[in-house]
Amino acid sequence: MPFVVKKLFAKERIKLFLYLMRELGYTQKEAQRLISKGRVFVDGEPFVKTGGYIEGEFELVEFEPISKGLQPIIEEEHFVVFDKPTGLLVHPQNRHSPYTLIDELRYQYGKSANITHRIDQETSGIVLCAKTKRSEIDIKYLFENRLIQKSYLAIVCGKVEDKLTIDAPLLTTKHKHTAVRNLVVVDHQKGKPSLTTVTPLKYFKDLDMTLVEAKPHTGRQHQIRVHLFHVKHPIVGDPVYGQNEANMIKYFDRKLTKEERVKNTKSSRLMLHAQSLHFSLYGKEYHIESKADFIAHALKHVKQSLQTTV
Repeated sequence: MPFVVKKLFAKERIKLFLYLMRELGYTQKEAQRLISKGRVFVDGEPFVKTGGYIEGEFELVEFEPISKGLQPIIEEEHFVVFDKPTGLLVHPQNRHSPYTLIDELRYQYGKSANITHRIDQETSGIVLCAKTKRSEIDIKYLFENRLIQKSYLAIVCGKVEDKLTIDAPLLTTKHKHTAVRNLVVVDHQKGKPSLTTVTPLKYFKDLDMTLVEAKPHTGRQHQIRVHLFHVKHPIVGDPVYGQNEANMIKYFDRKLTKEERVKNTKSSRLMLHAQSLHFSLYGKEYHIESKADFIAHALKHVKQSLQTTV
């Protein structure tokens, strides 16, 4: 388990962040961030006063990365790139989350290494990770200012005849059901500008599905998934966008069976893959391609999934 509970003891009254700095080697910023995130417990209750004092026994929940042997596909001086498999979280959702990509990154490159962008748990493909705080700031700047070109591959329902330019503003909404996380919808009044171009690559007549390349020109949450659903070509395997509310809630409640999901979406996994990144960093151009054979895997998976439900 990446999170471990450490029992600590302060012999005399001291500011908590100072104790963490002196005894455990944290910087002031790191120590105060741990406190504000509720990682310190006194008598079983979270202690969140960043300038508060501590004395006696208390507990600290620390992140200790573990490794399962996932190796980066590229390592440069300032960053590394992993080919994330589907199903693997990028960051832990809570203290009880199992192994995630940040485990592997920090196990291999230390606590200063960090992931610079997110992809969904079920999305496979390349993830760009900074090796230092400085490169993290600089790479995130590139993402925030749309200076990194991203390309995805997806298998979608139906036949996509021509190249599509999907210009549809997106709004993140809260759902009334507590298990459902943020949902993204097209909203022409309140939504943020969002643009995706979609190029059809190959139509599979026997499956009535199309392999497409999708390029998001803005960086909204679930952008590609929502835009493809919006133009009536939902991504194969998407358990949220394109599904009725009852099935969507069953998915978030973890009550949707594999067979039900395949029946509803044609696959037991989301058929979306982060294929490439193109950017310039510190005067050098990079074009990074995923080494995974997504197309072969996707077709095999879909055909096997459909056969098991016949």
